[in-house]
Amino acid sequence: MCDVAVVLSLYKNDCLNTLVQALESLFLQTKRVDIFVQQDGRVTEDVEKYLDKLLEEKKISYLGKGVENKGIAPSYNELFTEVLKRDYKYIARMDADDISVLTRIELQYTFMEKYQDIDVVGGSIEEFGDNFEYNKIVTYPLSHSEIFEFFAKRAPLANVTTFFRVSYFEKAGLYPTRSPTNEDTLFWLSGFRNHCMFANLDSILVKVRVSRDFFERRGGVTKAWSDLKDRWLVIRTLRYNFNSYLYALALFVINLSPPSIKKFLYQKLR
Repeated sequence: MCDVAVVLSLYKNDCLNTLVQALESLFLQTKRVDIFVQQDGRVTEDVEKYLDKLLEEKKISYLGKGVENKGIAPSYNELFTEVLKRDYKYIARMDADDISVLTRIELQYTFMEKYQDIDVVGGSIEEFGDNFEYNKIVTYPLSHSEIFEFFAKRAPLANVTTFFRVSYFEKAGLYPTRSPTNEDTLFWLSGFRNHCMFANLDSILVKVRVSRDFFERRGGVTKAWSDLKDRWLVIRTLRYNFNSYLYALALFVINLSPPSIKKFLYQKLR
């Protein structure tokens, strides 16, 4: 057993080809990791056979098989709980359709070994279109103070790049499950409330797959209202200034806008 565990959850809509790419990017890391996978409900037969084979070959260390789909936060919480039972020093998050750069774990591990006060570190992402022309690099603030200031407007870490010291969970607990769309926002809120220290690396760590319907799925009244309520909770709890409320209202309007407008603003403002 090594001292880094990577957790990855998947569900019925995750296909074999993208899962293979995601896992291969972990197998080829310049620093070895143990991989924990959770099936959030039923998955396709070819995916299940592939995972069973990996477990048998000991390429993955754990395979949980949920009967029903519980959602992102409960699924990852099951993985975190399983890993925390064991003697790992760090836990990295991964999604089933993204690709980690091959030095990702080594870069984050080296950083955390050097800066012992940091509880979680993320990094930049490179978004790419899934069978359509699209590419965008998204960066995030680096220091704890910059990350706190940035959180007044939106999530300050890319969820798929996160690399946790076990201390983060000891301080902040697991993903909150009361929000259907913003488990990461509320998780960071819990971290700040419980004095966790944040950082980001100035490096692209994960290549994030973007589907053609990505911007349509980010809309709708229900999601927009949920996002607004969670954002107001963050602003109120951490005592950000009045301008933060105005920014939250602007995002609410954007989330309700047509997909073409939303896509344009999303690409320009992030």
